[in-house]
Amino acid sequence: MNTEQILACAVIGAMMAAFLWGRLRYDLVAALALLLALALGIVPFEEAFSGFSDDIVIIVGSALVVSAAVSRSGLVEHALNKWAPRLSSTGAQVALLTGLVALLSAFVKNIGALAILIPVAFQFAKRSGTSPSGLLMPMAFASLLGGLMTLVGTSPNVIVSRLRAELTGEPFRMFDFTPVGAILVGAGLVFLAFFHWLLPRRERTSAGLNEAINIKNYLAEARIKPDSAAVGQTVGEFLKPAEGAATVTSIVRGPGRRITPLPDATLKEGDIVLMEGDPNALDSLVAEGDLAIARDRSFTDAQSAEIGAVEAVVGANSSLIGLSAQGLALHDRFGVNLLAVSRQGQRLTERLKSLKLREGDVIVLQGDRERLPALLREFGCLPLAERTIKLGSVRRGLVPLALLGVAIALTTLGIAPVQVTFFGAAVGMVLFRAIPLREVYHALDGPILVMLAALIPVSDSLRRTGATEVAAAFLSDLGGALPGWGALTLILVAAMAVTPFLNNAATVLVMGPIAAGFATGLGYRPDAFLMAVAIGAGCDFLTPIGHQCNTLVMGPGGYKFGDYARLGAPLSLIVILVAIPALMLIWPLR
Repeated sequence: MNTEQILACAVIGAMMAAFLWGRLRYDLVAALALLLALALGIVPFEEAFSGFSDDIVIIVGSALVVSAAVSRSGLVEHALNKWAPRLSSTGAQVALLTGLVALLSAFVKNIGALAILIPVAFQFAKRSGTSPSGLLMPMAFASLLGGLMTLVGTSPNVIVSRLRAELTGEPFRMFDFTPVGAILVGAGLVFLAFFHWLLPRRERTSAGLNEAINIKNYLAEARIKPDSAAVGQTVGEFLKPAEGAATVTSIVRGPGRRITPLPDATLKEGDIVLMEGDPNALDSLVAEGDLAIARDRSFTDAQSAEIGAVEAVVGANSSLIGLSAQGLALHDRFGVNLLAVSRQGQRLTERLKSLKLREGDVIVLQGDRERLPALLREFGCLPLAERTIKLGSVRRGLVPLALLGVAIALTTLGIAPVQVTFFGAAVGMVLFRAIPLREVYHALDGPILVMLAALIPVSDSLRRTGATEVAAAFLSDLGGALPGWGALTLILVAAMAVTPFLNNAATVLVMGPIAAGFATGLGYRPDAFLMAVAIGAGCDFLTPIGHQCNTLVMGPGGYKFGDYARLGAPLSLIVILVAIPALMLIWPLR
């Protein structure tokens, strides 16, 4: 090896050690590695920031926005309550989610399948009171396994098929990958379902904020529209989505008539339902029942992108004390709506519009985000720490899933590449107001994107300096003395080891010709070796940087770099132990 190759390997090794050390955040480690590579001359200055325009950064960023919009739509809560109302154990949740994402990943882009189901994982975690970190990484791994089953499941399969056509005149067909892929998926899903406990339960660094603002007894009210799902439901049925975190305190039916909210009381069109509970539970009831949140006046579609909700405490000298929203004419005079009120130690049963506010009440006001801070000062209210309040927010129903479906279809049919379709879907989410523009930049996980952008030129230094060719020559020398199964294992393990640094498509382009020539030189048919390269390139379970699916869950799951190996190392071993005999059975070496 020459000096440049040694330096490239040394920078990669030092970076991996820093990741595992864990004292510095991953984006800072990646940035330092890039600066060191620039200083040593193994990354040219003109290539320093090429990673920021790389397709992987666009794909991951776009998928984060798409996933946030799907989560915000309320469809996730509806699907959960309809199809999995009692699934509470982590093992059962892992089994369901990994099975679904693996099946989807066989036919659509695996990052798309993962983006659809990430919001479901968060809802499951919330329902069972556990950390989403126990679900997200198994789902990411399952999406990689699912992609092994068909030609279109993952890009390594497509490239390997093309290489086989160049070598033998016949490419791999759509379901040639299925026998071995299905065996690996079965073994992997069983492992993930029973050994998910190997993962530490972690939270995002900002996850504790909502828990710190522990206000449980908000009063809100909503009207049952003619087409609401709640029409004809009993109060008990209506409250199921809240899972005990909210209750109905009163039902107003017509002028001056109140109905006692007994569990078997039936809800009717036009009823005003007074609800008390956790803000998220109230939002679930409104979304699931398709209710109209009570407010003085709705905002237009043009205004909705800038409309938000804020929590505040009515101060001792507040001008709101002793007055009601109706008496103040809040919307007419100030352009805001009163969505909810919390009064500690007291159950509220009055209509929101006529409720007279007191010192110490916690209120939720909806209005223009730019004006709300000034209005709170004018009212003499003290704002609480900012957090997302979805109660009363605009929902776009099927729009997010429709946009995601179009993106996946265009990618699967080969009409446009995944980075273009997912970027288009993310822009569409904003254009059709499936997610407010302000929330887009919150959904984009800056540290993850910076880490990816910095690592891409650093990892490419191995190829640029020729270190990969040196490794390939070493493999050829080593494999000549091995039996058939040993040579096949060597290729599979080498592809797994290279993938984190070259990405999966580049791994196949580098390792595919080596594997084919390696097999031919030893007198073997190349099919099993090409399949081994595809499997190895598609199964990066050891790091968050080898595949965008692993990267996508790193921020939401609160994972550290070393967490991936805790679950990924034994899964990688299972893949090796299962894949080698399966390959030799389905694709004989001679």
